[in-house]
Amino acid sequence: MADNGNVPYIETELYRIRHSAAHVMAEAVSELFPEARLAIGPPVEDGFYYDFDLGLDERGKPRTFAPEDLARIEARMGELLRDNAEFQHTTMPVAEALAFFGGQPYKVELIRDLAAGKVDENGEPTAEPATEVGIYRQRDFVDLCRGPHVGRTRDIKANAVKLLRTGGAYWRGDEKNPQLQRIYGTAWHNKAELDDYLHRLEEARLRDHRRLGKQLSLFHISPLVGSGLPLWLPKGAVLRETLENFLRQAQLARGYLPVITPHIGNLELYKTSGHYPYYKDSQYTPIKVDEEEFLLKPMNCPHHIEIYRSEPRSYRDLPYRLAEFGTVYRYEKSGELTGLTRVRGFTVDDSHLFVAPEQLEEEFIAVVDLIQYVFSTIGFSDFRARLGTNDPASDKYAGEPEMWARGIAAIRGAADKLGLNYTVEEGEAAFYGPKLDFIFRDVLKREWQLGTVQVDFLLPERFGLEYTGEDGRPHRPVMIHRAPFGSMERFVGILIEHFNGAFPLWLAPVQATIIPIADRHVEYAQQAGAELKAAGLRVTVDDSNERMNKKIRAAQMQKTPYMLVVGDKEMEAGAVAVRTRNEEDRGAQPLADFIEQATQLIVSRSMEL
Repeated sequence: MADNGNVPYIETELYRIRHSAAHVMAEAVSELFPEARLAIGPPVEDGFYYDFDLGLDERGKPRTFAPEDLARIEARMGELLRDNAEFQHTTMPVAEALAFFGGQPYKVELIRDLAAGKVDENGEPTAEPATEVGIYRQRDFVDLCRGPHVGRTRDIKANAVKLLRTGGAYWRGDEKNPQLQRIYGTAWHNKAELDDYLHRLEEARLRDHRRLGKQLSLFHISPLVGSGLPLWLPKGAVLRETLENFLRQAQLARGYLPVITPHIGNLELYKTSGHYPYYKDSQYTPIKVDEEEFLLKPMNCPHHIEIYRSEPRSYRDLPYRLAEFGTVYRYEKSGELTGLTRVRGFTVDDSHLFVAPEQLEEEFIAVVDLIQYVFSTIGFSDFRARLGTNDPASDKYAGEPEMWARGIAAIRGAADKLGLNYTVEEGEAAFYGPKLDFIFRDVLKREWQLGTVQVDFLLPERFGLEYTGEDGRPHRPVMIHRAPFGSMERFVGILIEHFNGAFPLWLAPVQATIIPIADRHVEYAQQAGAELKAAGLRVTVDDSNERMNKKIRAAQMQKTPYMLVVGDKEMEAGAVAVRTRNEEDRGAQPLADFIEQATQLIVSRSMEL
């Protein structure tokens, strides 16, 4: 994140403000809770947090902060900020630091790790063992820190700081370690920025896909089925299938071939691809069957490779484009699961293209064009591209440097030809190759990674893929991995929040509700509903005993695009009185006219009603 163009977040003023605010919060907590032991307090996107150990309560459970504690801490922070103390940076030899922080076990552990050259205070590997550590002081409060910070506490506006909530967090993210109490806060340049952020937070709460998913009956998480394994309810299934059918049609028109692969595979398949060693911690325990081991499918690409290998291939077969809505399974910690956006079982709109090297650029451009078509049709216009490359200093990337150079050059060439505005971010590649990600910004200005295109020279080598060239000799194809949506679960979750559940007509699970005014109008309402369904519209008839206004309100709460009211006049004229979910009353119009207008909007996938 940055608050000034493409400047890295750590170099911005907001980073320094938030980092410094975290220290002041720790100072306030230390005063109000002298028994508290301090852990870490970094800036994060849009704010900061600090972790504390408050000891155990009378039941032997970790003591937690109460809401009134947060108010006291925030009030004391305001006083400390206005005091205008200086943030002073010094260093301290390791032995001296160990003695100084002797009563703070988490700080002692951090210092020892720094001295041993293991990891730094943020859990990142250190370059070499440290002989001294960074210290920051304001007033009498001293913390282990490398900065950066603002100059003085008054550089942080007290009315631009807000403590938001508390939560539990394991020390260093490990469930085997003690559970700490985390306080989340935010800090901005001024009160206007804070107010704007708090407004966006409230809007995000109202748009939360978990709340709307329940209100609109889209999906359900059952504890008996398992956390992170969503059940798609009928309306949610309609929404998801509409998206899938849209992409299927686009893929078929571009020469993709549909395939289906199993939900498990032999462990050797994923060892050959490298996914098992690389993603071992996020995969489920292998299942032993008849002396063989099988794995719940974590990736679709090895299965598609085996389809390619199922028969000899010629240069005439290329490009060979396989597409599947393939369900995969990843282990996610229970505390990280979030509705549809972080799950354990999800379906990827996966495709793998096997191309000759000379076809790579053209096919890559065609894939990017498909992703842009998908985004524009869905109504996603605010997005940017990110070229993710390998980090040469890291050992998590497989393959030779020459292979990586070829892949990066291919993506650059295609992106430049397309005139894409993209950034290059080292360390954002897949383990097997560089990629171009599309980062979408929703109506609340939150960024989400959606579509991705990846160039892969590695897996064709590992699996020995070949095709017979025009010269009659064997050649190695290149793979392109791509997924415009990413995962259907995550995409639908983002879609719900972006549209606040009020989907465009073509995506709406129920496109119109017919509302008879009285019992004598029910038969006509059902006849009208049958005509609408025959024309391909998704329609319900509300023949309940409720009053008309209550029926209209119920349909609006379900964010149904159209409410079609029918009474005596509509029956006589073969018409419907049209109202929209935006409370627009369009009056009566012939049923045939409404069907024609709605059908045109659906076929064109319009954003309008």
